[in-house]
Amino acid sequence: MSVSVEVTCPRCGGSVRAPDLMHAQWRCEQCGPVPPLHVAGHVGPEIVESVAARIAAVDRPPVPLWCPWPLPPGWTMTGVARAGDDRSGVRATAVACSGPAPLGGGPADLVLVAEEPGVGLGTRFAGIPGPDPGDLLSDAMSEAPSGHAEHAPHAKVRAGGHPTPLWSVKSPTDRSAYVGEARGMWLYAITWPASAGYLLAEDVVLHDLTEWLPPELVYGAPSPYLHGMA
Repeated sequence: MSVSVEVTCPRCGGSVRAPDLMHAQWRCEQCGPVPPLHVAGHVGPEIVESVAARIAAVDRPPVPLWCPWPLPPGWTMTGVARAGDDRSGVRATAVACSGPAPLGGGPADLVLVAEEPGVGLGTRFAGIPGPDPGDLLSDAMSEAPSGHAEHAPHAKVRAGGHPTPLWSVKSPTDRSAYVGEARGMWLYAITWPASAGYLLAEDVVLHDLTEWLPPELVYGAPSPYLHGMA
């Protein structure tokens, strides 16, 4: 089956140039050397299995492919992406899901990013500067709610069976962005609209699709946020 794949810069979404005789790495004119972001034109079990196989083929700690499972009622998986090439391996992944907003008022979107430090895919979707959350995360961790211990998280999920704290970082007003760490890598959860961040107030369980692909997983129309809107 032929699948349309868009290849762009993970940090800015711009075009990238493949390695050549003068350069050993993929590169973006604006951001410099980057692991290329591959976004499939649609998503389905064959696409997810293909991404999982590429992750497993690398002799390095695998990057998780996080997806809420079970999905919230009415939600579908709407996209998958990976950053990396055959030489460096997969260094970041993104999974998009869409469904009814938790507080009503229309549709909502969620993008989950797992990445090694320095990739910059998560900060791009979060709408924050730099390749890593840096000072924004430090500020968020120090702003504990009144009456709580310092560094109290703003949300908690279970990632791969482990309680995982997330902190809300300052992002554009059209979205909510949460950042934490799971399996030694950054974990970002970004929602549109901003009010959809309430989804993370529920008991969200994240499952790594590289370990097992639920046959009941439902797929929807391609997410616009993996194709240039972020």
